[in-house]
Amino acid sequence: MPSRKYDIGDTVMGRWPGSSLYYEVKVKAFNPSTQLYTVKYVDGTELELKEADIKRSQLFKSKREGSRSKSPSRRRSRSRSPGRPVRRSTSRGRDPKKEKESKIYDVLEVKLSPLPKSVINNANVQYEKKISTNNEVSSEVFHKVEVGQYEEKQKAVTITAQNKVEALPEIDRADVRYNLRPRKEDNDKVSESFERNVEEVTMKSVRKSKTAELEFGGRIGAFIMIFVLPVIVFLLLVTCAKKDPSIYNFPPSLPAFSTLWDSQVFGIVGLWLLFQVFLHLLPVGKVVDGLPLESGKKLKYRTNGFYAILVCAVMVGAAVFYGIDFTYVHDHFLQFASSAFIFSVLLSLYLYIRSRWASKDELAPNGNSGNLFYDFFIGHELNPRVKSLDLKYFCELRPGLIGWVLINFSMALAEMKEQNIEYPSLAMILVNAFQLIYVLDALWNEEAILTTMDIVHDGFGYMLAFGDLVWVPFVYSLQAYYLVNHPNQLSWPFGAVIIILNGTGYLVFRKANSQKNVFRRNPHDPRVARKFLHLSSSFILTVYLVLICFIFFIKDLKTISTATGKSLLVSGMWGFVRHPNYLGDIIMALAWSLPCGFSHILPYFYVLYFTCLLVHREARDEHQCRKKYGSAWDEYCRQVRYRIIPGIY
Repeated sequence: MPSRKYDIGDTVMGRWPGSSLYYEVKVKAFNPSTQLYTVKYVDGTELELKEADIKRSQLFKSKREGSRSKSPSRRRSRSRSPGRPVRRSTSRGRDPKKEKESKIYDVLEVKLSPLPKSVINNANVQYEKKISTNNEVSSEVFHKVEVGQYEEKQKAVTITAQNKVEALPEIDRADVRYNLRPRKEDNDKVSESFERNVEEVTMKSVRKSKTAELEFGGRIGAFIMIFVLPVIVFLLLVTCAKKDPSIYNFPPSLPAFSTLWDSQVFGIVGLWLLFQVFLHLLPVGKVVDGLPLESGKKLKYRTNGFYAILVCAVMVGAAVFYGIDFTYVHDHFLQFASSAFIFSVLLSLYLYIRSRWASKDELAPNGNSGNLFYDFFIGHELNPRVKSLDLKYFCELRPGLIGWVLINFSMALAEMKEQNIEYPSLAMILVNAFQLIYVLDALWNEEAILTTMDIVHDGFGYMLAFGDLVWVPFVYSLQAYYLVNHPNQLSWPFGAVIIILNGTGYLVFRKANSQKNVFRRNPHDPRVARKFLHLSSSFILTVYLVLICFIFFIKDLKTISTATGKSLLVSGMWGFVRHPNYLGDIIMALAWSLPCGFSHILPYFYVLYFTCLLVHREARDEHQCRKKYGSAWDEYCRQVRYRIIPGIY
């Protein structure tokens, strides 16, 4: 077995992964099987390093303090000229040449002092430069100094202005801030040269690199989905309107053009969008900060979605009181979907055209491929804004989500009219209630969406515009639309089981998201590990809730440190599966479909689609987290084996 070179407790210099920078570290442990040292940096980060990435501290000191060896031809003779007057030699410590070299070194010395890593909105790190009035270089610059390999003869290290300084290409590497500051003012020329070097690095660093890893099938997949997605929506709606929506009757006959277009419906959809914009811009609700952008600033967001749905509820109630017939939505459902589709296309075209003039730091990290169709589909600009109106944030929760609730309410009225009943059926009531709770939860916790992949990573293009304005309100309401013409007599015992199932899914969903949001704000908040609520005895009868109870009462907060300065939560719900919020979503999706019965598979399209969507999103999350956290994510996956469904996946 090979012997180890460094002992536990030794203070050495460790190379930061992905760079040529060395920091002072302390050896904490050694694994003989993997031949890896566990070291701790001064900022508390613990990593595993190979022996080749560790150097003795004396090596760095000797490089600074050691003198240059002179060739024999350059050495001065000890004898002096007879005509030269005797001159008392200076002390060795006051050698002018050494002193000059020391000054130059001190001016250019790279002071490496890791500072806390700021939260970055999935963009390249920011580079800052501030020059003081006394010509000192007092800038804090994100950079990477590529140090040449150490020579065997251990020459003195003097970092000159010709050192290669290059920007970090991606945020996956260690985002560490370094201070470059001169300690002396004896060499103005070197300082000016170094400032010019820093200026060049700063200018180059803002260039956004092209998107290399394409998602959703790449350019071809994005092109196909632009046309396939609306076809799927209209096939679902046309099939659902049939008396027998059996799979044997698929595909349905094409509808007449008059059933797809109506100018009055188009105007109603336009007024609905404008009304939601008006409610969004009202000075009501809390204003919160988003995550830092590449430029360093934080966008402001007004969270008044819950007030908006309350206003809409009051206005709908008043409209019903004054005799406005909301079954009009059901009777012209295809026309409403067509109008929403047209608005989504117009919005997508506007977004792509305006993104061509967006600055480089405003582009989406995954929507900058250079391909027209891919960038149009994914979204070229990350946060398009019209003054204070953030278009992506507005569309995520307002017109589509609140419109979904309004459509469900219209379907309940249409069921009463079509089936000639005085009250909506139990199945319709459950579907409306479950989905209303889901929407109210999203609007009540509106601030949480600011940390999701849609806001942080994805640009705003056709994918999100179509999804927010068309897919969400018209596909998510498919169960209610189905029940209008295909009623299902649901028994109360089976209804109670469905209620328990939906409650289980909601508890998992809400608990997981609450833990995640609290942990992101303050990793040491005791609420992360505190029990969430007391469960009634009826809930404990289900298998899932037995597991959930076990998770809820975990008291110890366990985390895994990462090289980025963040920690991964491995206790509570997030120690159960890697994406417990997705698990809750899938359970609720199943509960929304069960009230429709088992006569046709059409009402279960939502749960099938949503499961595939979350599995795909989990794969995207997995890929991003592995790139960002590296070995820490591998350790998290080792401790938490299952991704979404415990024991299955």
